[in-house]
This record gives sequence, C-alpha cells and structure tokens, in this order.
Amino acid sequence: MSKQKLVKVGIIGGGLMGRELLALVGRWDALLDHPIRPVITAIADTSDAVREFFTNAGVTESYSDYKELLASSNVDVVYIAVPHNLHEEIYIATINSGKDFLGEKPFGIDLAAAEKIAAALVGKSNFVRVSSELPFYPGAQAAVKEVQSGNLGEIVEVRSGLLHSSDIDRKKKINWKRQRKFCGDIGVLGDLGMHAAHIPLRLGYKPTKVFAILDDIVTHRDSASGEQVPCDTFDNAVLAMRAKNPGNDREFPMFWEMKRIAPGESNTFFFSAIGMTGGVRFSTKNPAVYHTFALRNGEQVWSEIQPGHITNWPVITGHIFEFGFPDALLQMWAAYFAEREGKLGDRFACASVEEVINSHKAFAAAMKSHETHSEIAI
Repeated sequence: MSKQKLVKVGIIGGGLMGRELLALVGRWDALLDHPIRPVITAIADTSDAVREFFTNAGVTESYSDYKELLASSNVDVVYIAVPHNLHEEIYIATINSGKDFLGEKPFGIDLAAAEKIAAALVGKSNFVRVSSELPFYPGAQAAVKEVQSGNLGEIVEVRSGLLHSSDIDRKKKINWKRQRKFCGDIGVLGDLGMHAAHIPLRLGYKPTKVFAILDDIVTHRDSASGEQVPCDTFDNAVLAMRAKNPGNDREFPMFWEMKRIAPGESNTFFFSAIGMTGGVRFSTKNPAVYHTFALRNGEQVWSEIQPGHITNWPVITGHIFEFGFPDALLQMWAAYFAEREGKLGDRFACASVEEVINSHKAFAAAMKSHETHSEIAI
C-alpha cells in the first residue's frame, strides 16, 4: 500500500452527523488501499457542550463562530451539517474561503438558495459534493449495476424513497426540522428528498412533470418549555412524476416517497426499477438481500440474492458479515475523498451539485403542484 495523504477536516455543526463523522475516521483503517487519511482537526458549533464532546475526543481547534474555522490553515476540507436556513450563508462562505466541502442535503433551504450556492461555485476550484449515504449499501449498489447492465430493457416504472415513523408520536417535542423558518416551505422534501432522488438521477432518469400529494398531519407540537407551537412543515410527500430515460423519448411513471409518518417503518430506504425484460428492487428493511426480476421460459421470476459485504471501496470486513448505516457512511466518505484526489475511477460517486439542483427543481414544481392541485412541468 502506498503512503496515504493526510487531509485535515473541520466540522461545522457538531450534532448527530458531525459526531458520526468523528467516529467514522476512527474506523478508516477498515478501508483497503485508500489514498487518503482524514483527521478531524477543528469543530465549530454554537453549543459549548457540543464542542466539548469533540475536544474530549482530541479535536484540537474549537470555535463558536464558523468563520474562525474557515480561516484556519489547519483545515483542508469542511463537513457542514447545519439547519437548512443556514446553508446558503455558510456554504457560500466556505466556497469563498477556498476550502472543499461535503454539505448536508438539501444544499439550501429552497431552489433559489441552492442555485445561489451553485452560482458561487462557477469559476472556482472547490471540490464540493452533497451528503447521501444510503445508496452505498451493497444491495443498492447491486441494483444500480443491474440497471446499468441493460437487463431491464425498456423501463416500465421506477420507485424510490425514504420512510420513517419518528413523528408518529404526537407527544414528540418540536425541533428545527419541523418548522418552516428553519427547514423551509418544502419541509420533508428537503429533509429526505435526496435519499429518493440520488439513484434515479444518477441513472439518468429525468423527471419532466410532477403531481404532488403533500400532507401536514401533525400541525402542532410542544416546545421544550411545554408550549404548543406550530409544526408547520409537511410530514409526508408522494411525488408522482413522468420521467425520461436516456435514449428513449417515451415517458414512464416515477414515484418518489418521503415520509416522516410511515407506520411500521423505522428508517427504510428503497429503490426499485421494473422494465420489460427485467427488474430490480432493494430496501434497507431487509438489507442483506436484493431482488432481480427476469423472464425465463415464459415465466416471470423474482430471485433473491445476498450480495454480502461487497462494497464500493474495498474493506477488510469479510464478505459474510452484515453491512449497516455506519458502513454506508464510511463508503460515502471514502468516495468523497477518493474522488477529490482523482482516484475514484468508475466507482459510485457522492451526490453532485448538479444532481441536488435537479432534485430542488422537482421539489419546487411539487410545491406548485400542491398549491394548484395539478400536474406541473419541471
């Protein structure tokens, strides 16, 4: 193995996902022959307690103001995980600082913000990608390869989404993801939408029109002090879209589902594509397998396949062992750093700025569809 290049990483926003990254770099040796070795050198967060968590873990630089982190010469790459209303300001400031970054979805509180961030990148050399880890599950990767093989033939239908039920408890306290002033009018579309969009957009499935069903089920929740406050974002969203496949003018139905109240679902990511000669489906509800469809001697056959621990970037873990969410995060970051170094090759890449802009265009059209109760062109 050649010597790894050290990359110094700063984290802006030390909540759930920032802590996951801190833990993840401790598992970096699970990757085989990776060209990069990241080290967390700085944390920026307004919370003293959050910063203390990182400094106790050995992070040497701690700031209450993200601008100080961006000014640090001890940071090469930034991971930004902050509420959506802060994306535009902090992402553009990071671009102007000259630092590379991986930003959390939705990459702006709305389409206008996302486009401003993208515009700030024009003419700049920053390497920027968007967080989306679930497509790195082995079953999801196998599904992508099955589609790319051409085995499906002409596409009949595509479905993808992210379903959970953490909001089914009406007594759950309000948080920023349930308030428009923090997460925007698009609500659950912004929070979960990239999970639904990443694989279809990567495969070239371009949505052209959308009819949206958006549902605000729980309209009020208690604040931390016990006061009832508006819970004014959409809890659930189903987008019924017309889409085009590269090389085929026919439009086919594509459905994206994003739900915070999906009874029976803990945190289920899924993707399926059905064609005239084949099909594939994968769900993290049963992550050890994926399914393929084929026509055999006039019979329609679904087959169940266990891909094992076969990963986008090779790891030390034996193929017989189970794959989980921390492994998906490790694979996403492995892809980010490898692509930044020009060493990813033809492996699956992190979500791009272009892909997240295209997802925002679908979400903006979905909002218009909801308002007008009609199909809207994207």
